[in-house]
Amino acid sequence: MTSVYLDNNATTRVDIRVAEAMLPTLTEVFGNPSSLHAFGAVAKAAVAAAREDVRALIGAAHADEIVFTSGGTESDALAILGALGSATSGRTEIVISVVEHPAVRRLCQSLQKTRGLVLHEIPVDGHGRLDRAAYAAALSARTALVSIMWANNETGTVFPVADLAAAAKTAGALFHTDAVQAVGRLPVGVAERMIDLLSLSGHKLHAPKGVGALYVRRGVRLAAQTSGGSQERGRRAGTENVPGIVALGAACALAAERIASDTPRIAALRDTLETGLLARVAGARVLGDSESRVANTTSIAFAAVESEAVVRLLDRHGIAVSSGSACAAGSVEPSHVVRAMGVPEDFARGVVRFSLSRETTAAEIDRVLAVVPAVIGELRADRFEPAA
Repeated sequence: MTSVYLDNNATTRVDIRVAEAMLPTLTEVFGNPSSLHAFGAVAKAAVAAAREDVRALIGAAHADEIVFTSGGTESDALAILGALGSATSGRTEIVISVVEHPAVRRLCQSLQKTRGLVLHEIPVDGHGRLDRAAYAAALSARTALVSIMWANNETGTVFPVADLAAAAKTAGALFHTDAVQAVGRLPVGVAERMIDLLSLSGHKLHAPKGVGALYVRRGVRLAAQTSGGSQERGRRAGTENVPGIVALGAACALAAERIASDTPRIAALRDTLETGLLARVAGARVLGDSESRVANTTSIAFAAVESEAVVRLLDRHGIAVSSGSACAAGSVEPSHVVRAMGVPEDFARGVVRFSLSRETTAAEIDRVLAVVPAVIGELRADRFEPAA
């Protein structure tokens, strides 16, 4: 049985070229970048080269605006806690969307409880689009930080971060975006936008797990969250993860090289999958903004089935998909994103996310189209089968 992997929003396979770039750092370029001898100098140069590759992909103006972290969650935490730690007196409010990743949403909710900060969670409409009027009303001279994701991890809906950042700056607030699902899939160009802080994660763009980065625009004050050495210009203490950083740099270089050609091909495959499923399965609807989505993501709600059952049965057929965010796996309740969009209950429990990558093939999409309708039909038959 040939397996099909369509859960790339949870994690991607490490590209072989990324692995090859990383391998020497495990056995040859093993020095500590902070050491003064030649071994350290070689490692330091490798980190610097990777920093430049990350800078180039996201369009930052300066390489020293890139801070390496352990991944998206740490980048989000460093951005939010670091920004609040440097906030001016009187700015005690945070603005986020109601559909933020838990790395942002739960942290901000915790800060509301433990520090007494005021949290504004901006609603979305039925397509996952931000309520722009509510957003504008939430901004004030009391706003310290705005954190709005660039692309939603469950639906793929893209938020107008350039406009949102400009509005935040007008209010005198810092603007952070969790761009974990956008970097490598969309041209982000932070230098030409009013974005102060941007989070990214390596394992979403064919680098290993355990490495990420935070963009910090020059001039933005960021309170360090770990004490120790002076690594990352004093913003993130701890010996650098040289193998992970080199891998992240290689993945960013590949993404920059391929994004223009990969994006339309992936979007075409997604559209074939989406159109085919809607034609073959009654009682199905696409969630998210069809006019503004990342190319690789489709989230489809199937009526009269449980998404977890769909995921498990497809797995038996060698097809890997997700019932929303990997961070909520195992939950039988609709995700906070689905709830926020007001998806009707019968559909809300049957949401399945299909997320493609540059490795996805047309043959794999054909196989999914052949298997999914039968799986949905089988589950619906079991659900409505009369009692003996």
